Amino acid sequence: MIRKQISNLWVPSSKCLFSIACHLHSKFWARLSRTYTKIGIPCQIHYGSGSISGFFSLDHVKVGDIAVKDQEFIEITREGYLPFLVAKYDGILGLGFQEISVEQATPLWFNMVQQGHVSQKIFSLWLNRDLTSEVGGEIVFGGLDWRHFRGEHTYVPVTKSGYWQIEVGDILVENNSTGLCRNGCAAIVDSGTSLIAGPTEIVAQINRGIGAEGIVSLECKNVVSKYGYSLWDSLISGVRPEIVCVDIGLCSYNGSQNMSGGLKTVVENKTREGSPIGETALCTFCEMIVFWIQVQLKQQKTKEKVFKHVNQLCENLPNPIGKSFVNCDDLETLPDVTFTIGNNPFPLTPQQYILKVEERCSTVCVSGFVAFDVPPPRGPLWYDDILCSIISGCCVAVAEKCHKHEVLGDTFLSAYHTVFDFGNLRVGFAKAAK
Repeated sequence: MIRKQISNLWVPSSKCLFSIACHLHSKFWARLSRTYTKIGIPCQIHYGSGSISGFFSLDHVKVGDIAVKDQEFIEITREGYLPFLVAKYDGILGLGFQEISVEQATPLWFNMVQQGHVSQKIFSLWLNRDLTSEVGGEIVFGGLDWRHFRGEHTYVPVTKSGYWQIEVGDILVENNSTGLCRNGCAAIVDSGTSLIAGPTEIVAQINRGIGAEGIVSLECKNVVSKYGYSLWDSLISGVRPEIVCVDIGLCSYNGSQNMSGGLKTVVENKTREGSPIGETALCTFCEMIVFWIQVQLKQQKTKEKVFKHVNQLCENLPNPIGKSFVNCDDLETLPDVTFTIGNNPFPLTPQQYILKVEERCSTVCVSGFVAFDVPPPRGPLWYDDILCSIISGCCVAVAEKCHKHEVLGDTFLSAYHTVFDFGNLRVGFAKAAK
């Protein structure tokens, strides 16, 4: 995997004996290399989703037709259970700056330049959004592949030493300014996530603008839509509240479930099983809705006002798994979301910022904008290292005047070909060719 907020190269070692993840991936065997040199300095790298540990070694590293001599890298002897267990990649190639390198090891890209392997001090990235293609994308060291972009690149300077950080302007939904980055945002270009992540209060505005809802809110409103009037009629006719949901088949037991903290557990458990919401969650939603209707009936509210209030309560439910969803049938009618870079607009169409995920026998449409809050001193931070470690792709972390950060993952970079100009310390974006 290519990462640009990391500068080290690491691969699993043949000495990684007690981590299951190592046994499922290719490993480096030092005894089989004639050019290997032992360094042995121990190290550990922490990710949001886990950590890795190992030791430094030295060897020649071949990337495509380039053979980089005497490259420092980390032999991993222990990997966290997730996400490396399910990862399709074996290791990580960091393309960040040496300032952020563990033990100040020289990054592979720096050695490429110093050893004269590239004619230009640039590397460029193209991500293929066609999931049916065998080619996932292309990275070119020392140049550009003209087949993968259209028009001219918009270049913006790197604004912080050590990171591929740039400044981003306003974010627009359907050509309407959100004011989120009107005064400028800082963006760290990184590889490893497929979503655009950021502080809850800002992501909520974007998702509201595109009509996306959290899975909890969406399923709650679905229960209201399908069963709300039946619940109303049962309560009006005098059926005991604790058996109403049993009568309509959403609960298989008598008596109310304790709602405090129960919804989060139900949603997380069912999500791990691969189904968005299961039978237990439907029962939970039903009992919550019955309780809300009861409260409104005691206040002698009309049926119309009761269900308006219930739907509002559904919208305000917390979303334990962070993601939001849209109706796949509405995809063609959703608005564009536009990011301003170098005073130029970079729009994303719904087809580019909505991810279609196969869930057993159905398709779920996931918003590419996900809430993720990181406390100080690192945050508020628009960054999801769990996703960055699991899903191969690219992201751009954005911060509003160094306080709020946002991530434009391969949701953004699959739409725009990206150039990292090391010689002039700038980053360029151009429309990607299909």
